[in-house]
Amino acid sequence: MTTRTRYFLIASLLVIVVGVGTGLVAYYVGFQPSAFSRQGGPDELQYVPRDASLVAYANVQEVMTSELRQKVRQAVQLKGDRQQEFENETGINIETDIDHVVAFVAPLREADGNLPVSGVVLARGTFNEVKIEALMREHGAHVEDYKGTRLIVADAALQKETGNRAAAAPRESFTLSFFEPGLVALGGSPLIRSAVDLKSGGESVTTNKEMMDLVRSLDSGNVWAVGRFDALRSQAKLPAGVANQLPPITWFSASGQVNGGIRGVLRAETQDEESANNLRDVIRGFISLAKLQTTSKPEMQALVRSLELGGTGKTVALSFSVPAELFDLLGAGIQKQPGR
Repeated sequence: MTTRTRYFLIASLLVIVVGVGTGLVAYYVGFQPSAFSRQGGPDELQYVPRDASLVAYANVQEVMTSELRQKVRQAVQLKGDRQQEFENETGINIETDIDHVVAFVAPLREADGNLPVSGVVLARGTFNEVKIEALMREHGAHVEDYKGTRLIVADAALQKETGNRAAAAPRESFTLSFFEPGLVALGGSPLIRSAVDLKSGGESVTTNKEMMDLVRSLDSGNVWAVGRFDALRSQAKLPAGVANQLPPITWFSASGQVNGGIRGVLRAETQDEESANNLRDVIRGFISLAKLQTTSKPEMQALVRSLELGGTGKTVALSFSVPAELFDLLGAGIQKQPGR
């Protein structure tokens, strides 16, 4: 199994944090109130560690029937069929097998290797466990037992450095495991084992009051993600010049409603009110610049006009709306490009 395929599902889920630029978001955004427990958030949060940097939720089936999915697929022609590649190597059909997913990113323990963070996707749906295990074993995976839970592990190949040196560095292995009937976990092996530990109790993200307060505030949308901005910024290893220009944001969240188009709200929690006011000034400047640059682009004017800045105290909010017509115009523009 290639590295690209191993992390296809995880990376695709994280796209909802930054937008729909690649079109993959059409597969992984949505919301279903019945999936949420009384304490707030989906039941799968019991497997998410307390120190998770990012948590996202998506309902696959709701989006598969949406008008947006069709428009995105028409507007953006992806090279290669990674969805089919993922099915060929894991036996999971994203469109028909998965109902909803929870994805998270969390730091690894020091003993788990050199990678600072890892990710896991918890998918709820209908799966042929025997077929999936057999197919993964055909591709070189092996079965391990961890505290009574069956793990299907695809060991990572050693990656050789480019240049004259040929040193080999271990890469994180990929693990698939069925935690419950109809619930499969896919992701980095260390975090899968940590999730297994949480099956018998322990401090999951549901004990993180700040994170759960944000999760409960997002139940009016059909796509959401919450995270600790300070942790993600440090893990991203941004250049010093870029990092110094970023405002002191502690938490961020994104929620939206997906149907024919997308309506959403981005929120940021800053360290103090002064930082929030400074961030609002930056966003106002961005909106003004966007309005100037789209005067000759009618397909983008509706989006820019929908931007609305809000929030009080330390909270900054930016709402937006992407109309369905925009995807039609984007698709027409792409088709006119040379070479297509």
